[in-house]
Amino acid sequence: MNNNTFAHALSATLACLGMFVLTSCTGIFDDIYDEPQKEVVPAKGQVVVDATSWTDWYYIDLKQLQQLTEAGDDDALLKAQTEHEPWSIPMTLTGESDGHSGQYLYWFDVLGSGIENNEFRSYTPCDAQPEPTEWSFAVHRNNVRTNGGAVFKTQYTSMDQLPESSDAFKNETFVEDEWTEKEVWDNKDQMLLGLVPSQGIKINKVLSSWLNFKFNIPPDYIPDSHVFVLRLNDGTYAALQLVDYLSPAGKKCWLTINYKYPY
Repeated sequence: MNNNTFAHALSATLACLGMFVLTSCTGIFDDIYDEPQKEVVPAKGQVVVDATSWTDWYYIDLKQLQQLTEAGDDDALLKAQTEHEPWSIPMTLTGESDGHSGQYLYWFDVLGSGIENNEFRSYTPCDAQPEPTEWSFAVHRNNVRTNGGAVFKTQYTSMDQLPESSDAFKNETFVEDEWTEKEVWDNKDQMLLGLVPSQGIKINKVLSSWLNFKFNIPPDYIPDSHVFVLRLNDGTYAALQLVDYLSPAGKKCWLTINYKYPY
């Protein structure tokens, strides 16, 4: 094969690879923008969160859900189970920087050895993440954070398998939220170049493991059906389980979550 023929073959191969990855990323990252084909009605003890946005957090208040359940206000409970206000990730600085909140740009070796191989590129100070007064946990796509809580992953894959009381877990090691600069991805525009900005924020890596992101070809999300126990900041406990991450239309990061509170 002469040099010109080899160059054309290499160019065609890279073009095909680029188109394949782009198609794969469109299916995974852009998802399907159509509205769901049918209404999602959560069962008792479930919340449904459209967490497909790259730029928003959604907060769940388990105490509010319990209060509405006890009050028998079915309409208000359904709204709390399915309608969640988006809280945007700050992209600018309007006041004084706290020195760590902001946008962290990393290069990820997405087409080589994988995203585990990465390099810091830049930091842009931004405002800290806003949040409501009362909340238990929050979700952003496959990321989860708690309100000063801690999490333990159980061996159980059904809420029915749980011990009767959370006292069974009080001697277990619960993991608190940890700082991250490269896991809360919030913009995909330069992803094929390996450049992905992330929000600097604390997340709970144990609870976030219920939906692991894998940048394979094609990329995918790997769900974990185990039940997690959340210890809230007031010392009460809840049981949480991700039971689905797809909408009826196939959009990823559309979360259906079982909950039990108080547990």
